[in-house]
Amino acid sequence: MARGERVFIVEGCRTPFLRSSTDFTDMTACDLGRAAVAGLLHRTRVDPALVDLLVLGTVIQDPRTSNLAREVGLGCGLPESCPAYTVTVACVSSLQAAVDGVRAIQCGDADVVIAAGAETLSDAPIRFRRPVRKALIAAQKARGTWQRLRLFGSLKLSDWLPDPPAIAEFTTGESMGQAGERLAKRLGITREEQDAFAAASHQRAARATADGLLARQIVPVTVPGSFRRVSVDNGVRGDTDEAKLAGLKPAFDRRFGTITAGNASFLSDGAAAVLLMSERKVSELGVEPLAEVVSSAVVALDPLEELLLGPAVAAPRALALAGLSLEEVAVVELHEAFAAQVLGVLRMLEDEGFCRQRLGRPGAVGRVDRGRLNTWGGSLSVGHPFGATGARLLTTCGHRLQHERGRYGLVAACAAGGIGIAMVLERA
Repeated sequence: MARGERVFIVEGCRTPFLRSSTDFTDMTACDLGRAAVAGLLHRTRVDPALVDLLVLGTVIQDPRTSNLAREVGLGCGLPESCPAYTVTVACVSSLQAAVDGVRAIQCGDADVVIAAGAETLSDAPIRFRRPVRKALIAAQKARGTWQRLRLFGSLKLSDWLPDPPAIAEFTTGESMGQAGERLAKRLGITREEQDAFAAASHQRAARATADGLLARQIVPVTVPGSFRRVSVDNGVRGDTDEAKLAGLKPAFDRRFGTITAGNASFLSDGAAAVLLMSERKVSELGVEPLAEVVSSAVVALDPLEELLLGPAVAAPRALALAGLSLEEVAVVELHEAFAAQVLGVLRMLEDEGFCRQRLGRPGAVGRVDRGRLNTWGGSLSVGHPFGATGARLLTTCGHRLQHERGRYGLVAACAAGGIGIAMVLERA
C-alpha cells in the first residue's frame, strides 16, 4: 500500500492479555472480541451506525462461530447492515485485518472501519481422530441401532484419542520453535542474548504498567460467574532477570537448544481493536486521531529457512513505500514470537550481504535503536493471543507516538507460513 486516500487510526484498545487457563478460561473468543470492540466504541464515542465494516482476525477457530467477526459485530451493537468478515493469517491476522480496512477506505468502499482480533487458547477446539469422525458422519445415515453399533465397534481404542490443533507447519512439518532454534544456531544468537532480551521485555512492560502507560489501551473485563474485574495483563514478570531465565531448560532442542519457556511468547487469551477512518470522516466528525497510516507491505518467504524473518523483508518494503529510512523512525513495535526471532530480524536488517542478496539494496537497511524498540514491553511479556497481537502493536505504536512526540512509527510481525506484514504510521 502506497500513499493515496489518507487513512487514520483514530484509537485502539484491547482487553487485558492473560495467560491461558487463568481468568479468561471460561470465556470464548467471541466474548473477548465483543469486549474489545464495544470498549473501542465506548471510548471513541463513535455512533455504531457509522461503522461501514468490521474485519476481525483469529487463528484457532471455534466451529460454532465460523465467521467470528459477524458474531462479534452483532453482539456489541454494530448495526445488522454492517458487513463483517474474519481473516486468518496466523500471528498477523489482525494486522491483515487492518490492511484490509485501510484498502476498503482507500478504494472508497468505506469511511469507518474497525480492524480487530480475538483469541482464546484456554479452550482450543479438540477434534476426534479421522476414523471416529468418519464413523460419526456415517452414523447419521445408518439404518437402525445395529448398523450404528457395527460402525463404532470397528474402531480401535487408539482412534478415540483426541486430535488437538497442530503446532507444526503443515508444509514443512516443523514447529515455529524448531525453526527458531535453527535460526539461532545459523546466526549464532546465544542463549545469553535471548535471555537478556526477554528479561528486558518483562522489565519494560512492568515499568509501563506501573507508570500507567498501558492503562489507556486496556478495557477492563468483568469475568462471568466470578464477577472478577480484570484490568491488567497477568503475564508480566517485573522481577524477571537473566539469572532466573538461565535456569530454565530448553523447550525444543533438549540437548543443544537455547529457546526456553522464558524467552518465548506464552499461550495467551485476549482481544484488541483499532478504529480506522478516512480523512473526510475525521474532518466531518471533528475527531483527533492518533496517527495516519502511511504505507504497508505484506510479504511471503520460504517457510522452511525464512519462517520467522518476515519483518526483515516487509519492514524495508514499507519504509521504501513511505520514502523513509530506518533512522527516521522514532517508534518501532516488533512482534516478539521468540527472543531469537527478534534478534535474528534485527541482525538481518544490519547485514549488508542479506540486504543486497535478499532485498536488492546497495547496503544494509540499518540498525534499530534498542531505545526505540518495544519500550512498553512486547509479546514475550505482555502476551500473544495470536489473532489479537497485530491490533495491539498498532495501538501501542499510536499511543507511543503521541506520548513520545515522535513523528514516524514502524510496526512489523512474522507469522506461520513465512508471512510478514509491516506498516508505517505518522503521528497525527
